[in-house]
Amino acid sequence: MEAYDGRQVVGMDLHRRRSVLVRMTGDGRRLGTARIANSPAELRKEIARAGKCPQVVLEATYGWYWAADTLAAAGAEVHLAHPLGVKAFSYRRVKNDERDAADLADLLRMGRLPGAWIAPPRVRELRELTRFRHLCRHRHKCRYAEARIMPSSGGRCRWWVVASGDARHNPEGCQLSCSRKASRWSGGR
Repeated sequence: MEAYDGRQVVGMDLHRRRSVLVRMTGDGRRLGTARIANSPAELRKEIARAGKCPQVVLEATYGWYWAADTLAAAGAEVHLAHPLGVKAFSYRRVKNDERDAADLADLLRMGRLPGAWIAPPRVRELRELTRFRHLCRHRHKCRYAEARIMPSSGGRCRWWVVASGDARHNPEGCQLSCSRKASRWSGGR
């Protein structure tokens, strides 16, 4: 690794548990590569090596919020790559995390990055609330369907017994108890 005082361009390939960062100069020379565990502290430590106000690009995939917020708080200029715009990466012959991060940095450096909008935190909160409401509605529909299909001995099951810690650690010791003896399929027997 060599010393470089100019503004750096950083490509970040973000995953659920770990990420790969590739630092480059403005003319495309690679300065360093780092593989880090996903934590704000490690990301801040690694982005500090990129100097003052680096340009950082990451793909808009699951869980990008924390990384974008951490990078912005560290003084980086954050860019978000649209996933459909960088879909061509999947057709490459050699595909790995380091190449993905380097290609993101190259696209940003050359001004060819297909960008996505970085929503402000308040808008992100509203989006999460909407997703949560949708999941709750979906959960209710699934539980209702299960209650109608699952018990052949009839009735309404106490779902909290299945979801308790005992059921997860000792499934043989837990029994589903139903409030009715007859079901509509058994004809009241």
